[in-house]
Amino acid sequence: MSSTSNLTRRSLLSLTGLGAASLLASCTTSRPLPPGTRLEGPVVPAAPKGRTPELDAMYGEVYDGGYVIPAVPYWRIPERFYRQQVIDPTGEAPGTVVVDTPNRFLYLVERGGTAMRYGVGIGRDGFAWGGQGVIQWRQKWPKWTPPDEMIARQPELEIYSVRNGGKPGGLDNPLGARALYIFQNGQDTLYRLHGSPEWNSIGKAVSSGCVRLMNQDIIDLYERVPTKAKILVRQ
Repeated sequence: MSSTSNLTRRSLLSLTGLGAASLLASCTTSRPLPPGTRLEGPVVPAAPKGRTPELDAMYGEVYDGGYVIPAVPYWRIPERFYRQQVIDPTGEAPGTVVVDTPNRFLYLVERGGTAMRYGVGIGRDGFAWGGQGVIQWRQKWPKWTPPDEMIARQPELEIYSVRNGGKPGGLDNPLGARALYIFQNGQDTLYRLHGSPEWNSIGKAVSSGCVRLMNQDIIDLYERVPTKAKILVRQ
């Protein structure tokens, strides 16, 4: 073999090695890290303060009656409004429902000196109702029929009037997942205990007189309250 051939071969091998090294170098963009450098993983949001597995279960997503009720971000609501068993402060007989309007609580009195307490939203000034009555009727995913007085203030609600058949039950219905109907002396007061998707209204005076609970709470109350229970709404 001639010297020219040997040179050409050596040059080719050299160039091939150089090309391979260059190719490998082009496939990596990282550089050696300085000593002591810490690798940071993906940022994981911290769990909201006050969140617990028990409360997650209590106020989590619920499948009910063909509807999916969204979870409530309960950590954005004052803790005193969470559903909880407390020492009964009302002195009423077991089975009685007591609405403490000033403090925004509803109590269902239990045997043994305890009560189940729920946070509620109430009627704004001029629309609140007070007194004694009976929970005469109850309904799951109730139809909503605004009274004529409300329609007079908000004519756009005429489409949901009794004359037009009301608004069918559903996630966007103002009465939520359940409604308990308050009667007094055998007459419908037009006031209700009902669910609401507006969890941020709990503890506030915003409704047109009815007492609202989170949907998860009205479902719980609905299952506990006795038939034709006595109700006291204290102003």
